[in-house]
Amino acid sequence: MAAEFEPFTLFTPGAAAVALVCDSPHSGTRYPADYRHVVPRQLLRRGEDTHVEALWQAVPDVGGTLLAAHFPRTYIDPNRTVDDLDPELLDSPWPEPLAPSEKTRLGVGLVWSKVRDGVPIYDRPLPVAEVRHRIDHYYRPYHAALASAIESCHARFGAVWHLNLHSMPNDSYQRLGITSPHPLADFVLGDRDGSTCEPAFVDLVERELRQCGYTVARNDPFKGVQLIASIGRPAQRRHSLQIEIRRPLYMDETTRETNDGFANVQRDLSRLAGVLARYVQEQAPGA
Repeated sequence: MAAEFEPFTLFTPGAAAVALVCDSPHSGTRYPADYRHVVPRQLLRRGEDTHVEALWQAVPDVGGTLLAAHFPRTYIDPNRTVDDLDPELLDSPWPEPLAPSEKTRLGVGLVWSKVRDGVPIYDRPLPVAEVRHRIDHYYRPYHAALASAIESCHARFGAVWHLNLHSMPNDSYQRLGITSPHPLADFVLGDRDGSTCEPAFVDLVERELRQCGYTVARNDPFKGVQLIASIGRPAQRRHSLQIEIRRPLYMDETTRETNDGFANVQRDLSRLAGVLARYVQEQAPGA
């Protein structure tokens, strides 16, 4: 059985290409019929980074590549390793070794088992074939498209700068069980404590956002997960940075509809995309 719909859209450069690849792995809003969840759809939608790909729609216009997932992260999460799976969720043993992480213990691994407050998503164990279908027809195609864009860019320019694009709930600290002395920042830049991206690029992103009037934090409370960990190797001129946007800046978290701030955030991120495109073009002009 094939995928019910195309798992992603790949927006290729609409201007002279630069060494910038962006992806929005959690912006999917199409729910496959075989999901068969028992919790209300509205609860599952809390996991979406709804509209993030639209906020960054200018990326191709400045020469970058933009990849956006169509499937929901709660169905299968592209920002997890393929072995980050709960064996207790399955109706029979998985045929390969598994390495469940803390994310899986919390119910938010490769295949989510719970939503907020520990509410189970399913009233049944999942057949191995069903989970394999999600991996083969949604997860792997997304990863293949991203890897192809990254490798093509690096081959052409000798370097690549990758932005992993997300949004975060306004109550992120509470959800994570963190007591913070300050409010959640408008933007959180995650580079896994400086290990996945050159400092100059992170500094540039922070400076530009602050000049727009936003508050910015680094790695607090989000450092980045699987995608930037696997892509970011600065010594090889492979730079990867996660950017989280506080959702109330641009949308209503209950209805998932854009709010009055959407146009302003989109404008500011379009300007930022242009600044970053010029930076990477200067650093890696290509042949």
